[in-house]
Amino acid sequence: MAGWARGRILMGEEEKAKRGWQARWRALRDRDHTRGSLFASMLVLALPMVLGSLAAGVVYPLVDLSFLVSLGEDSLASVVIVNQTVWQIVIMGFMGMNFATQSHVSRWVGAARPDEAEHVAGQALLLAGAIGVVVGLCGLLLPEWLLRVSGADPVFFPIALPYMQWLFLLASGFGGGFVFRAILTGAGDTTMPLVVSLVQVSVSLAAEWIFIFGHLGAPELGVRGVALGMGLGQFTAGGLGLAILFRGKARVRLRVRHLVPDPVALRSLLASAWPPALQMIGMIASSFFYLRLAGGFGPEVQTAYTIGLRLGMIVPQFSFPLATACATLVGQALGAGDRGRAWRAMGAGVVVHGGLLWCFAAGLFLFRQQILELVSSDPAVIAVGTEYLGFTSAGYVLMGVAMVLMRALQGAGDFVVPMAISLGSTFLVNLPAAWFLSTHTDLGSTGIWAGGLLGGIVNLLVTVGWVATGRWARRVQRLPGEEEPGTAE
Repeated sequence: MAGWARGRILMGEEEKAKRGWQARWRALRDRDHTRGSLFASMLVLALPMVLGSLAAGVVYPLVDLSFLVSLGEDSLASVVIVNQTVWQIVIMGFMGMNFATQSHVSRWVGAARPDEAEHVAGQALLLAGAIGVVVGLCGLLLPEWLLRVSGADPVFFPIALPYMQWLFLLASGFGGGFVFRAILTGAGDTTMPLVVSLVQVSVSLAAEWIFIFGHLGAPELGVRGVALGMGLGQFTAGGLGLAILFRGKARVRLRVRHLVPDPVALRSLLASAWPPALQMIGMIASSFFYLRLAGGFGPEVQTAYTIGLRLGMIVPQFSFPLATACATLVGQALGAGDRGRAWRAMGAGVVVHGGLLWCFAAGLFLFRQQILELVSSDPAVIAVGTEYLGFTSAGYVLMGVAMVLMRALQGAGDFVVPMAISLGSTFLVNLPAAWFLSTHTDLGSTGIWAGGLLGGIVNLLVTVGWVATGRWARRVQRLPGEEEPGTAE
């Protein structure tokens, strides 16, 4: 009897501990981000996004790359060409929808108006589905034209064409997953999107393994299996997201009435989505321009630049979630009419994000040669790459502030000004300076990196100047039916 009693007591203690852990988890997930510690809110929002970003941005690409390598160089090149050209434009379009949705939802949630938040969430899903249909039709009707426009060598068309068609036809699932994450991130819940992202990555990799190589009795589809695996993972994520939203398992709950098209809300979303999409397309265009400039100085310079780009993709896996968390905090604070908290959220974002990127910058600068020696044995590539990474580390110092300010402005509903600043600094300063310094001075390839740094300095200074005016805190772009916010300080 005594043993049985002790067992019951232990089980009771375990049950209490379990319930206590669940209660703490729910408290963090359901935290009110319009009050309390901004640093705690930023951590609660950003940490799940960092984990999801690492899964989708590091683990998935590495495993996917191992599959592609086993298919041969032509297959690998075909997939990379499609992914880095026409598919990047599609991704940027959905990213614009992501930013717009997060901003709209966060401000309605901050204003304690859940009905409007749920309504705009439903409209965002409708719009993402419509964009996915358009993308699918483009892939079905214009695949060869799209590949020619991308500049792909026709020798890759036999492999790249079917891959791109499958990828485009399955784009609706990709858009649905993007918007689901934006809805809950804007509402202040990043734990559910993390779970869905982990499921998506697992399903995608398992499906790719099955359909690329014909395992478990499935047809051997080769490169088409890559697109099918990605699509199955995306549709799984989209289906889970819809189930979570419609079953009321998250901060935002959808009902059928929210999916009835509302022209006013759809126009508002589109008006918010196109500027950040165009802004990011401009960033991709600048990378292509740099690649062509670097190629003019020989294969070693171009190789060093591409290695630097790949290494540079690691940092956003940490920095972008922090900047996105700041955007949610700013949006919710303004929705609640608390401009003072919005200012403080921006300041907290700069402190946390800047501190992280400045540490990355210091580490990259101090160990840039050793890092390059891990991925290249060519002394010429290492020499050029060491110089390039030195400029990249300086760019991280600037980005530590600039990225937070840009995302905070977007969270406040100011989309056009950040786009204008970004495109202006890129096409009026960055690219012309890189071209002139590298071709009309003795700097050579060093002029490319110097031009990029100059553009980054101008971008930061103009952004800081705009933020200092305070106009973003007065909501440059209001939502339909949104009243003038309070002036709480």
